[in-house]
Amino acid sequence: MKQQPACCAARRDAANSEPVGEFQPERTNQPQLQPHQPQPGAASDSAGKLQEKMIALPGGEFYMGTDTREGFPADGEGPVRKVRVDPFSISAYAVTNAQFQQFVEDTGYVTEAERFGWSYVFHLFVSEQVKQQVVSVPQATPWWYVVKGAYWARPEGPDSDIADRLDHPVVHVSWNDAVAYCEWSGARLPTEAEWEYAARGGLERKTYPWGDELKPDGRHRCNIWQGKFPVKNNASDGYAGTAPVDAYEPNGFGLYNVAGNVWEWCADWFSPTYHQATSADNPRFDRETGRRSMRGGSYLCHRSYCNRYRVAARSSNTPDSSSGNCGFRVVRD
Repeated sequence: MKQQPACCAARRDAANSEPVGEFQPERTNQPQLQPHQPQPGAASDSAGKLQEKMIALPGGEFYMGTDTREGFPADGEGPVRKVRVDPFSISAYAVTNAQFQQFVEDTGYVTEAERFGWSYVFHLFVSEQVKQQVVSVPQATPWWYVVKGAYWARPEGPDSDIADRLDHPVVHVSWNDAVAYCEWSGARLPTEAEWEYAARGGLERKTYPWGDELKPDGRHRCNIWQGKFPVKNNASDGYAGTAPVDAYEPNGFGLYNVAGNVWEWCADWFSPTYHQATSADNPRFDRETGRRSMRGGSYLCHRSYCNRYRVAARSSNTPDSSSGNCGFRVVRD
């Protein structure tokens, strides 16, 4: 069986496993990256225009999962099977910082990252000043730093903000935070089946939302890692961290960034036996397992390590976990 590397996310309950001093990958030679590199004209005219762009999908049958060598069988990516989903509408974009800010202003909601007092920030995005206050990293994913004061509005810690990232996906949101947003907005999280049906954009059994080639005609179609993970990111796709939610070309259904950029929470509990245990009719895994499903991969995914930016790829995290590469999009019935 193909070796299964850890996902590029980190669990909150792993925070105190290792001291920061244990992880110093080429720190003296690697300059601090800017987590985002805005390109002229790349941002939306107004983050507000992204507020309610929903894509109505007819539902129906499609082939879900994968049996290819690129997949991770231990994640439960297969076997491929035909499933059916009812009609639904899904947001063309991940929820933005501007949208989440409006939610917080309207409700006074306090995210779990704020209540815990910290969240995970990728090590190359942490300033030297903040780095001195980091006390631990998770052993399995040591590129994540436990940063006090990091949350959705301060994504790299107390010395950062989102002023020029209002049209980027909100991050540092837990599954519980995402559900709270959905309750406020009259929406819900997609099931894994709905998410994959929408992400495929009408294509059958393809690796990515646009086909089987990662860079058709040499063009970047998603925001993932280029370089040597986790110490050197060339950012040749234009972004080292998050990209605007409407960056790159949409898939056949009009959805943006369903590969890379940020992981997206789904409604299901996660299980490697998902395809064996769920119905072929509107499948959903509802038995509590301690972890919720995530889909889509993130800007930290790389073919050499975690190529989970494929349409059928799956991952998971505990419902209270948050990090700088996890967000969500919503659906409505």
